[in-house]
Amino acid sequence: MNSYKTGLVSEFIARMYLRLHGFRIVKSRYMTGRNTGRAEIDIIACRGDLMVFVEVKYRPDITTGICAITRPQAARLRRAAETYIVQTHWTGDARFDAIVVMPHKIRWIRGVI
Repeated sequence: MNSYKTGLVSEFIARMYLRLHGFRIVKSRYMTGRNTGRAEIDIIACRGDLMVFVEVKYRPDITTGICAITRPQAARLRRAAETYIVQTHWTGDARFDAIVVMPHKIRWIRGVI
């Protein structure tokens, strides 16, 4: 399987995992626009008054999964999330999480960015 398909499968697994934890998936693969310096947010999910912006990584272990989110990428994710919050007039809490999908394991890291 190529990396694009692996990414799609990992995002599907992450969405199911969030649903099992009571979250409603609001958007998948949200992008503010090409050539804007913004990033694609893999998953946006809500539970009550909490909105989470989730970056999904498929890696062999948790360390390489977390290290794969670079500072420039984190800054782009924050800008994209801010755009989404403004567009939707969200007034609740928001948080950045990462879900690392590994062979035979899933790890959800809250507040990672």
